Amino acid sequence: MDKASVTELGYIGISVSDAAAWRDYACCIVGMELVDDGEEDRFYLRMDGWHHRIVVHTNGGDDLEYLGWRVDGPNELDAIAAQLDAAGYSYRVASAEEAAERRVLGLLKLEDPGGNPTEIFWGPEQTLRRPFHPGRPMHGRFLTGSQGLGHCLLRQDDDEAAYRFYRTLGFKGGVEYHLPLPDGATAKPTFMHCNDRQHAVAFGLGPMPKRINHLMIEYTELDDLGIAHDMIRERQIPVAMQLGKHSNDQALTFYHASPSGWLWELGWGGVKSSDQLVYYKADLFGHGIEASGFGLDVELGDDG
Repeated sequence: MDKASVTELGYIGISVSDAAAWRDYACCIVGMELVDDGEEDRFYLRMDGWHHRIVVHTNGGDDLEYLGWRVDGPNELDAIAAQLDAAGYSYRVASAEEAAERRVLGLLKLEDPGGNPTEIFWGPEQTLRRPFHPGRPMHGRFLTGSQGLGHCLLRQDDDEAAYRFYRTLGFKGGVEYHLPLPDGATAKPTFMHCNDRQHAVAFGLGPMPKRINHLMIEYTELDDLGIAHDMIRERQIPVAMQLGKHSNDQALTFYHASPSGWLWELGWGGVKSSDQLVYYKADLFGHGIEASGFGLDVELGDDG
């Protein structure tokens, strides 16, 4: 039997201290749709036909709460559970009430080696009778579908342990950059994919104050990226890395501070994943460091 694999980063949960700032930022700048189901402790952000892609918990944590990785169905969830058992990873099967809270039909709960709360699920709720309506006028949409909501860079204490864990979930990938760090060391970040998105999870840039360094989401139209960039500049939101094009996913992106202090990367034009690994010493262009102190003070423009 082939190894079971997760198929996408389906959703994330985040904790925030300033709900109003997040509503304004995510909807009026980024373009997500606000969904408020009357729950006092949370609201949702929609990017497509799913009920939500992001759950915003208003508990003040200002960090990642959990990641939700999708599998095709109940048989694949059982197969992933068997793979976790065989590899010695602990997990628990969520109750029906916990699955309903996430608006899915089945769910496992565990932590990755870095302590990041991780959920593996099947059967997300879609709300197709209510078409996606962006929070601001957009020329296109967000790139989701089979590529999931985007990618994230996570805090890990042991890169090898993280690599083994995500391999157990069916990911592929490896080291794709050798980058100089301010202390003279060389960062060798790992990028891993589970579908056509060039990577869905990454790690390996050293100590981080929060569980998540950044979340990347992608527009289908370049104009929407440009408009978001203009709005962020107009509001003087700190930009950690200027517009540039990565060598590995070849997406045109920039990184800026979210209302919770960790970074969002907005992008367009990424290439599809490949199982044949190469590595780089620099990006194609741009991505100069502008605002430091956000955990991404890495020079991407000098290939030595």
